[in-house]
Amino acid sequence: MAPVSVTPVFDELAVGDVVAEREFPLTRDSLVRYAGASGDFNPIHYRDDVAASVGLPGVLAHGMLTMGFAVQPVVDWAGDPGRVADYQVRFTRPVVVDPTDGATVTVSAKVGQLDAEARVARVDLTVKLGDDTVLGKAQVRVALD
Repeated sequence: MAPVSVTPVFDELAVGDVVAEREFPLTRDSLVRYAGASGDFNPIHYRDDVAASVGLPGVLAHGMLTMGFAVQPVVDWAGDPGRVADYQVRFTRPVVVDPTDGATVTVSAKVGQLDAEARVARVDLTVKLGDDTVLGKAQVRVALD
């Protein structure tokens, strides 16, 4: 039997509530699979020599891949992707994916603002690789009942 999803209730939320946390491990295989799915075959996402030749510290995860998995904990919490009214980020640092160790990105989602009239919660994401923030001003607006 599948777990029952419970939609968050706007009136039960408070600014500062942590609504989701998750870790996302990435490997070079993850990047190749994403390249195939997205059609983004830029070699900086899979070839160390090309990444180095353009001054990068190593092979980078696709920005849209990072942005996509960063919002997923909020989508899961909201119970319906249609509740996401807006999502925006600033890319602040690249996610370098080591050929052996990969990379693990952590996401924490916290209520940053509540609009009682619109019944919309702004959820602020903290997205990090180690101690480095990789997405800045990452905010998701979620419409709730």
